[in-house]
Amino acid sequence: MSHYLFDSAADHAVGRFTALEARYDPVSRTTLEQTGLTTGWRCLEIGGGSASLGDWLGERVGPRGEVTVTELEPRWAASRERPDHVRLLRHDIVRDPLPGKDYDLVHARLVLLHLPERIEVLRRLVTALRPGGWLVLEEFDCGWTPVLSAPDEASAALFHRVHTALLDLLEEAGADPLWGRRVLGAMTAAGLDRLGAGTYAEAWQGGSIGISLHHHNTEQVADQLAARGVSDGELDGFRALLRRPDFIVNSYPLISARGRRPLENGKDGTP
Repeated sequence: MSHYLFDSAADHAVGRFTALEARYDPVSRTTLEQTGLTTGWRCLEIGGGSASLGDWLGERVGPRGEVTVTELEPRWAASRERPDHVRLLRHDIVRDPLPGKDYDLVHARLVLLHLPERIEVLRRLVTALRPGGWLVLEEFDCGWTPVLSAPDEASAALFHRVHTALLDLLEEAGADPLWGRRVLGAMTAAGLDRLGAGTYAEAWQGGSIGISLHHHNTEQVADQLAARGVSDGELDGFRALLRRPDFIVNSYPLISARGRRPLENGKDGTP
């Protein structure tokens, strides 16, 4: 099984999924609609978490369409009922064969960032598309998270210390925290056309659902942070800071990149 720093089977995964869905699902839906998404499409959702976007895709394509949602640990998504044309599958995109081909749309959000094999996986996803089909990859650029407001300089420094240690852990696990700024170039190199991208960021205030992502992430890897020299007192101070309304940090910028597999006959007949 592929290694992720943030285990999808852990209890904190639910809180992480909730925060991501609340703050980024509207952005993802807008990007997916820009592909021309319509009824009857066959869609593949990689690493679907609790399947909020997979279920939304099912509504958009209708019963004449088909949606396959994959996840390393699908038990969170399995707790919700869904129509027959939305299939949930336990699947490892690195190790397992692709669950199908000739998709109209393949989407992954915050998956390839974690994979050392991200370029190989990207190329495999391109092969899963029909000619004229769309690949949408949405990834964080974790290198730009400035503190926008803090009660004092020490608080801002504490956030940066703990957050930098977290990014170091991600890199050690094979992730690329700056993958968001590289993804469109990688899609270009993979031969896609009709390329486009947008970047979304917002301010996360202490106590908000967005900033809770930092809480769940650091809680899940608290032991590893301690091994890097982050003390219990620093972690307690970090968590308290995340609850303060006078602390505001920029969200992770989400780069939403899309590209189309070229048509084999060279004719341009898709959106």
